[in-house]
Amino acid sequence: MAIIRTEGLSKVFRTGFTMKKVEAVKGVDLKVDAGEIYGFIGPNGAGKTSTIKMLTGLILPTAGEAWIQDIPVSDPKCRAHLGFLPEGTFFHEYLTGREFLDFHGQLLGIDKATRQKRAGELLERVGIPHAGDMRIRSYSKGMRQRVGLAQALIADPEVVILDEPMSGLDPLGRKDVRDLILSLRDEGKTVFFSSHILGDAEVICDQVAIIVNGNIVHQGYIDDLLGQEVSGVELVLEGIDAPLFEELKVGATRAITQGPRFLLEFEDEASAQRVLERTLEAKGHVRSLVPRRRSLEDLFVEEAKKGNYA
Repeated sequence: MAIIRTEGLSKVFRTGFTMKKVEAVKGVDLKVDAGEIYGFIGPNGAGKTSTIKMLTGLILPTAGEAWIQDIPVSDPKCRAHLGFLPEGTFFHEYLTGREFLDFHGQLLGIDKATRQKRAGELLERVGIPHAGDMRIRSYSKGMRQRVGLAQALIADPEVVILDEPMSGLDPLGRKDVRDLILSLRDEGKTVFFSSHILGDAEVICDQVAIIVNGNIVHQGYIDDLLGQEVSGVELVLEGIDAPLFEELKVGATRAITQGPRFLLEFEDEASAQRVLERTLEAKGHVRSLVPRRRSLEDLFVEEAKKGNYA
């Protein structure tokens, strides 16, 4: 069952003194199934936020239609079970984190006892239980992002839309958010999130759509888009000298020295096998041999080379 669906969704803005037309989103068709994590990915300025603003009713589409749980997004009822984290959220800085969550719970009509219980649980869940009674003005950027995530979940929504949820987070924070998104799927919720960080999407998404210059250039399940074919092999070696390294790197697509270690990448397994045998013959050590498969980054670079990303 499609929880989020769009057909021909488009948005044209008029900018500048001459009111020049700018097509931010161009006929986007999406279908997000229940209980999935759907990644909406692409570079900055590709049309991700404009699409999300149309889905959440913040701006009206120029053309096309969209539905959430089979309710048109023009109907406020479609947002009754929707949690939303916008990009670059502005907060009431004089409120504490707990007061901020309580305020948003009141806006959603949640009773006081439930609001207080949910606020405590969510502060713990997003990793800032110690900051519940601190004013938001004292929060770091990462803490603000976390309390924003808590706000999106205060009503225990069935559908969660997150615009750049990993933005401003350090590697640990990004891992925490990825784990949170996975846990939401485990609870049966549908998560739609945008990101320009392709690696994050590849790790956790069921489906992705790649948007470039307002157009969807690829969409589908990760395995279907990337396939399972090996596109290269990475070798990390130790215990060899510089002359041998010079010999081994012939034919490599990448060859670098990392202290006592040597990293080599090859496009085909036969070349990697030759280097492996020569290393063992010279009494060197193989620290790792990793087959490299196609990634979302590879897919995006292919589109860039076609001229789809200006």
